[in-house]
Amino acid sequence: MAIPRKLTAPAPGWSVYADAVVVGSGIAGLTVALRYTELTPAGRVLVVTKDVLSAGSTRWAQGGIAAVLDPEDTPDEHLNDTLVAGVGLCDEDAVRILVTEGPDALKRLIDHGARFDRGVDGQLQLTREGGHRRNRIVHAGGDATGAEVQRALVEAVLAEPRIEVIEHALALDLLLDAAGQARGVTLHVMGEGARDGVGAVRAGAVILASGGMGQIYAATTNPSVSTGDGVALALRAGAVVRDLEFVQFHPTVLWLGEGSTGQQPLVSEAVRGEGAVLVDASGDRFMRGVHELADLAPRDVVAKAITRKMRETGADHVYLDARHFGEDKWRARFPTILAVCREHGIDPVTQPIPVAPAAHYASGGVRTDLSGRTSVPGLYACGEVACTGVHGANRLASNSLLEGLVFAERIACDLAARDSDGRDSTEPGESTEPGESAEHDDRPDGLVDPRTRARIQNHMSRGAGVLRSAGSLAEVARALGDARWTPVAVEPCTESWEATNLLTVASALVAAAAGREETRGSHWREDHPDRDDDRWRAHVDIALGAKGLTMRHAPHAEQPEQAQEPEQAQEPEQAQEPEQALPPEQSAQLEREDPLWAELAGLGIDPDGLFRLVHTALAEDLAGGQDVTSAATIPAGLTAVADVVARKEGVVAGLPVVEAVFRCADSGFHRADSGFHRADSGFRRAAEPVTVERRAADGDRVAPGDVLMTVRGPVADLLTLERTALNFLTHLSGVATLTRRWVDAVDGTGARIRDSRKTLPGLRALEKYAVRRGGGVNHRMGLHDAALIKDNHVVAAGGVAAAFRAVRQAFPGLPIEVEVDRIDQIEPVLAEGADEILLDNFTVEQLAEAVRLVNGRARLESSGGLTLDTARAVAETGVDYLAVGALTHSAPALDIGLDLRGA
Repeated sequence: MAIPRKLTAPAPGWSVYADAVVVGSGIAGLTVALRYTELTPAGRVLVVTKDVLSAGSTRWAQGGIAAVLDPEDTPDEHLNDTLVAGVGLCDEDAVRILVTEGPDALKRLIDHGARFDRGVDGQLQLTREGGHRRNRIVHAGGDATGAEVQRALVEAVLAEPRIEVIEHALALDLLLDAAGQARGVTLHVMGEGARDGVGAVRAGAVILASGGMGQIYAATTNPSVSTGDGVALALRAGAVVRDLEFVQFHPTVLWLGEGSTGQQPLVSEAVRGEGAVLVDASGDRFMRGVHELADLAPRDVVAKAITRKMRETGADHVYLDARHFGEDKWRARFPTILAVCREHGIDPVTQPIPVAPAAHYASGGVRTDLSGRTSVPGLYACGEVACTGVHGANRLASNSLLEGLVFAERIACDLAARDSDGRDSTEPGESTEPGESAEHDDRPDGLVDPRTRARIQNHMSRGAGVLRSAGSLAEVARALGDARWTPVAVEPCTESWEATNLLTVASALVAAAAGREETRGSHWREDHPDRDDDRWRAHVDIALGAKGLTMRHAPHAEQPEQAQEPEQAQEPEQAQEPEQALPPEQSAQLEREDPLWAELAGLGIDPDGLFRLVHTALAEDLAGGQDVTSAATIPAGLTAVADVVARKEGVVAGLPVVEAVFRCADSGFHRADSGFHRADSGFRRAAEPVTVERRAADGDRVAPGDVLMTVRGPVADLLTLERTALNFLTHLSGVATLTRRWVDAVDGTGARIRDSRKTLPGLRALEKYAVRRGGGVNHRMGLHDAALIKDNHVVAAGGVAAAFRAVRQAFPGLPIEVEVDRIDQIEPVLAEGADEILLDNFTVEQLAEAVRLVNGRARLESSGGLTLDTARAVAETGVDYLAVGALTHSAPALDIGLDLRGA
């Protein structure tokens, strides 16, 4: 399955209108809303938030906000510290805006009611954090800065009648007009009332302020709502995302024990700023000698040093020692952290705190210009979801809240200027009338099975975390490709939408990380341990289009184009080709530029694997060196037209495969040393003597005499390739035809026909594709993507419960199916939480009893002893699936031939 370019969802059942819609309710989103209404007296803003208004990442921020407030400090010093942390990839103009506009933005936040800690003289208290060479961090409640900022902004928003709020609303997709302009969003409200379910917000501008994507990892400091929704939405809309590989892992996250997952408590960098030190189990201060700032080094340096130490010692954590603070300082300066530690059985007053790195902050995101505009007209981004250029390869501590403030205000100013020009009106009845924005949206939709969420997170943490390599990233890429395939129909719901967003963002991140072959900032490649400014002082831009994910390397000096006109919203590959060939293991995510390559990959057919099959078939046919009959009978240079024609009635499947076979033709394909078409060519050659025109589509019912495809080219090539092409087509069409007979037999019952692993070696993906074209669905692709416990596994494990425990411990999050052959076996496996029960060789009466017993607590499959004559009776018992192994291993070929005619 290709990465969906739109989420499958019901049509909007209601619509609302606003001048601007803000997605997210953290510091960035609420600041946009407040500042816009301040600048535009008649402006109306709608804020949609995934949880309640006060939730999100901002309230978890402990450290503070960095700003030049000390008379002895200067913007240039703040700029320099930021540039050093960003390791050569910060946009200096963006950073200068941050450090010069930041103090005034902070003062406006204070005017909105935010109360920061002050000394006895009434002046703001300033402290230091890692990477800063001056005390310039303001904080509130000691270590509760985010909570105070969130409180103040929420109160200010609720007091402004021109700001409307919709809570518990998951943004789904951007609404685009015919010119590619953003005209609002669809969203799903998780509640009851006039605005529950899927609706549409029509607006002249959409501002993404949806926060981070930390939940793509197993352990993170991000809240559960941080599933990368904004980045995924932007990618589906065609926006460019930049530098996703730079994920900051906070070095000091409270270690909660082996295997702990989800949101983990943060131990603020400010603790080290106040004098705490990192030590290993033996008490050694290992940061000495690693960096000139030792324990206050930039976060990436500290996270890597901790990870190295953990590897060296075999430990799964190190310690942060702040026992010398004493009880009073802990209570006054870090009361929240003190309480959290004690809640988990650790007293930092008397014990060192166990810590380990966890995913914390995304320095990359949706690419914007200095006014927050993305590459999609009308779409803005700010806060963690955006890549403004401020952070470069690594965020400087406490710059994130400041960035949210400053660039949110710049977006508000840009929106106000647009309004003053009289553009982008959003009154009902104009260009945002219900239905008009969406009717131009022909993006293919899809969903990911929500059960893959844990697998995605675990693979990302293992192979794309603090430590990365080509091998580990290739393994993650394969796992993510596998996660796109699902054996069941996926229903639209919050869980499947979030899983799709996670997979989309994870796929783009892994591609970017594999593409950047150097170590820089928060991106550390073990196989490329050095920084490489000659090749890699550049940005990795990724977009999602009809061909899948595409990558472009943009020189660092190149500034993002402002997206003011629709024609400027170009996908990266239209502007410039990638500067570096993509690793072969990325082919599942980064489809080759040839449309056929992308089509095959999108159908779940590995182009590399198909090439190998074609190569094997041709090698068998041409073992003697050439097609002797064609060589003897066909004049050199003779060309002709041939039709691929159905001889019998059936369902066709495999036309893209046949096109791939014929596209392998050239003047030397029969030579042993020609290599045919190598996998890295994308099935393209400098000249393509054979052209292909499809006259039918896979899944069509065809009758005798129907022309399925027309090919033109050298006669010798057409006849030499004929048998290989027809072998694929007749077999796959036979599978699709047999599948359709079974599907027709159970039509109207609600049961689905699916296959098994009874496939021919090397043809599994193709045969399972043919089943889908026949109207069936796929079961497991292999032994790796779902656990199926049978009687022998139960015996080997020592019982059903033991088998379940063993699978869950070894492969957490993997779906578990169980095969039973007696009614009395069902209740025990239900008690263990089986996702699916396979009823082997049950009679129709036993199946009906099993359906009553299970009563929807698990999915049910009937297998064994099935025939077309009994299929409907079996389906009417209420089982979910009928598993028919004969679909693939014994389907008769559909008679199809090649008829040569004149040129």
